[in-house]
Amino acid sequence: MAPAKHIEMINLDRLEAQKEKLREDYLLAKPFPYLIIDNFCDIRKVEALYDKIPELNNKSRDYMFAKNKFEKSNYRELGPEFNELYQDLCSKRMNDFLSFIANEEIFVDPVNHGGGLHQGKKNSFLDMHLDFNYHPLHRGWFRNMNLLLYLNKNWRPEYKGHLKLHDRRTGEEKELEVPFNRMIIQQTRVYTLHGYDPTNFPENNFRTSVATYAYTIHRELIEKPRTTDWFAKKDQPIKRMVSSIYGPAVKIKNYFFGSATAKNQ
Repeated sequence: MAPAKHIEMINLDRLEAQKEKLREDYLLAKPFPYLIIDNFCDIRKVEALYDKIPELNNKSRDYMFAKNKFEKSNYRELGPEFNELYQDLCSKRMNDFLSFIANEEIFVDPVNHGGGLHQGKKNSFLDMHLDFNYHPLHRGWFRNMNLLLYLNKNWRPEYKGHLKLHDRRTGEEKELEVPFNRMIIQQTRVYTLHGYDPTNFPENNFRTSVATYAYTIHRELIEKPRTTDWFAKKDQPIKRMVSSIYGPAVKIKNYFFGSATAKNQ
């Protein structure tokens, strides 16, 4: 009797079978390249993972620009299902898939600096922002993609927390729904603003996701390295003032004290 076939956490066979269409969907998406993949993980495995998600208590350091956002970088230690998700995300097959849809060499950061399991609790929000462009610990690693796996069981549009995209070049915007077992792969460039508005989830129900970041190696730096840049609304003068000095302040802090994100477990 033949042994039962191993079932991956991520439906990699399906991704590979559909890669031609998925590349087209990604590259032609507006306002900038992104891709929605529903049923990203094997349903039985991802539901087992979901049942083991703890309530997080490590608050994000985004301070003024986020509310009630909690995170755990090293989510692998939460159990075998989490470790299997991590292994699949970092696998050669996933890197090959990402490289194919973007038509350039891409790899997932195996340390997942800045990523991990994220929870938005009551009235959580994350202001529109640009992510850092070059990896703080690896010169020449250019951040190319965000991989956002949403784990919101029984999500409804009225709960809010949609992923908002805004193209700085054109002003074009889009809001993407964030239901359970949906992966959104989003290009990251100097024009790819993203965030989410205040949520309205039921009590003790959190906006939950696993964030993973993918890179391309640049032989030369084609942009000036930056930290996260925040874009406050026009009717938020204090936030706008703070956002103008946030990047330089973080660079000075990191120079003397190191990256707090790198130490976040």
